[in-house]
Amino acid sequence: MALKRFKPTTPARRYYSVEDFSGLSPVKPLKPLLRKISGTGGRNTFGHETCKNIGGGHKRRYRVIDFKRDKLGVPGRVATIEYDPNRSARIALINYQDGERRYILAPDGLKPGQIVMSGKGAAIQVGNCMPLSLVPLGESVHNIELKVGRGGQLVRSAGVSARVTAKEGKYAFIRLPSGEFRKVLLECSATIGTVSNGDHVNVKIGKAGRSRWLSRRPHVRGVSKNPVDHPMGGGEGRSSGGRHPCSPSGIPAKGFRTRNNKRTNKFILSRRKSRGKGR
Repeated sequence: MALKRFKPTTPARRYYSVEDFSGLSPVKPLKPLLRKISGTGGRNTFGHETCKNIGGGHKRRYRVIDFKRDKLGVPGRVATIEYDPNRSARIALINYQDGERRYILAPDGLKPGQIVMSGKGAAIQVGNCMPLSLVPLGESVHNIELKVGRGGQLVRSAGVSARVTAKEGKYAFIRLPSGEFRKVLLECSATIGTVSNGDHVNVKIGKAGRSRWLSRRPHVRGVSKNPVDHPMGGGEGRSSGGRHPCSPSGIPAKGFRTRNNKRTNKFILSRRKSRGKGR
């Protein structure tokens, strides 16, 4: 799906770009699969701000997505390809033979009228879901489970895919989009193909108001704050912070590892590609 650009009638319009929605089905979302979303404004249940620069934005309704793909052996026909305001990827409405309708993540190349299927009897084609034990080596997959039956948790963003590189024992070796190699149980399911809307990464916001539509409030630099508000604040005149870049709570911003899950370290064969010293 291409991007749509405009004539530079204003300075912001010169770099402004939006996604071309011409490939989407001209229908409204299915009401039984919609849920209400209440904004948090970055606050927790006690009213304390736990995530800054969040608030406002356009009203949205959540689309219930079938990440489990547990309609085993039941063929489904792709009815529509739709926009989802809650994620970067497109979603597809599937009409199953037993009358049930569900939304799934739409892979690149999925078209209305196509048949998709889940389970061990599914063919190796885009949109079909099956255990990793049946996926050929070198095949691109997305929506990968980490626990059997829990539903896909990995590789769900627009334009990304993972690759099955090897199989040994009861594990498959997966190369994730970040470059990390990870072991996943062969019984876990994955969907064939690459997630749709790969041009999402090339979209230029163009103006501040568009960020506000997305619930992104203005972000103030740490070095321009007072010492009481940020570790990098204060100083006479304009300063560079006087220390390594960090968050308001003092966590280093460049290269500091925050992962703390020793229980699953054994499943990570190699970390993502290092981007500098100290990684």
